[in-house]
Amino acid sequence: MNSPGLRLVFAGTPEFSVPCLEACRASDAEVVAVYTQPDRPAGRGRKLTPSPVKQAALAAGIAVEQPESLKSAEAQQTLAAYQPDLLVVVAYGLILPRKVLAIPRLGCWNVHASLLPRWRGAAPIQRAILAGDSESGVDLMQMEAGLDTGPVLLERRTPIAHADTGGSLHDRLSALGADVLAEGLRRVLAGETLAATPQPDAGVLYAHKLDKAEAKLDFSKPALELEHQVRAFDPWPVAEGEIAGESLRIWAAQAIERDRHAAPGEVIAAGRDGIDLACGHGALRVTALQRAGGKRISAIDYLNARPELRQLR
Repeated sequence: MNSPGLRLVFAGTPEFSVPCLEACRASDAEVVAVYTQPDRPAGRGRKLTPSPVKQAALAAGIAVEQPESLKSAEAQQTLAAYQPDLLVVVAYGLILPRKVLAIPRLGCWNVHASLLPRWRGAAPIQRAILAGDSESGVDLMQMEAGLDTGPVLLERRTPIAHADTGGSLHDRLSALGADVLAEGLRRVLAGETLAATPQPDAGVLYAHKLDKAEAKLDFSKPALELEHQVRAFDPWPVAEGEIAGESLRIWAAQAIERDRHAAPGEVIAAGRDGIDLACGHGALRVTALQRAGGKRISAIDYLNARPELRQLR
């Protein structure tokens, strides 16, 4: 027996959240409002820009709310006035107080881009690549007061491929998030109560917010660790390193085995395959980079501008 119409409020901000909003709209639930972060300055002109979620909501004709915080009685009364049965939260960026969690009849769901309890917090996608994880995924979680501590309702898993970057994994998990959310809504609308599995106490890791200072490559570290950095920080903040005295953004690189002894960061080979830099263990082969004020180019194009490096073998 189908349940009566479900009144749903969606809360999200970045591009990652948009497929989940579309999954809500495609379901039999009624999306009565969308909450998103206030417009922020963006681009070279620092013009106030609506979030991707706000743009999608306005295009769909859905009411948009953009409070600076949900802590005030006024903000909570506004949410309660929508009479939501369920609040779906996907990368919203604001803390939900206990009083907000208690407003919807069915509570609050969160789509989180990791296999909980590993990588709770702000940057689970990049942290998984940085750590060399072989697998990631998305969890549909029943929210509670703690940071990503609630019981898991549904899960989707995906291997992290050797070629995956922060960008490619982001896009895949965004689509998986929409898929798992759609299943959850479909089952609840059909009258089912989803089983809530408490997160284990073991294996908790926090995915702290990315800092641009982390993008600097330290060639005294193992090459594989630096490869993970390069992949994780594509497309933001992009790894940075020095090649023969020039500071560059490093867009693509891979760890290789090299037995030649050289100082960390020294160019030990440069040619068709890329530019090999000595590391604490092995070498990092750079294949795509960017000069200051320039655009992303291949290592071959860079070597055409610095032919003296080609002599190294």
